[in-house]
Amino acid sequence: MYSSVTIFCGSRLGNNPLYQQHAKAVGTLLVQHQIHLVYGGGNNGLMGIVANEVIDNGGKVTGVMPQLLAEKEAAHDHLTAMHITEDMHARKKLLFSLADAAIILPGGVGTLDELFEMMTWNSLTIHDKKIILLNSAGFYNHLINHLEQMYNDGFLYTHWQQMLTVCDCPDNVIRALLL
Repeated sequence: MYSSVTIFCGSRLGNNPLYQQHAKAVGTLLVQHQIHLVYGGGNNGLMGIVANEVIDNGGKVTGVMPQLLAEKEAAHDHLTAMHITEDMHARKKLLFSLADAAIILPGGVGTLDELFEMMTWNSLTIHDKKIILLNSAGFYNHLINHLEQMYNDGFLYTHWQQMLTVCDCPDNVIRALLL
């Protein structure tokens, strides 16, 4: 069982209401299973929904935000702990080190950057943390197809499914954590 997970997701809500429903459900399930949330530290978008759901249900939340974003974005002010880092790279290192696994919800290029850095670090055996992709409403279908193409064309050392577990709903995300 994992005691803490890092969640990577959008600082925006996205256009499909299911993204918000899934973010809220993930937050609820983390608290039900006493899993500490580690995330980017903002109060906006899907990341704000997950954090607020955990906080509202009595769970623990740690934010990690680089100084640049702390000055620009709305840093959440009701967290259990907040770490301010020098830059984005230091942020990612700390986010990875504070958690036992990662869950990826829909998001933009920052979310993809974080996903691919974690996958790269797994590939290079820098860590072996479980990475779970929540494919809400098929949001990541094109990415999954591209990962398969990269494997089929010989650009991955191992099949992408050895580095990434894909789930279609929050309940399956928690089941994947419990395996």
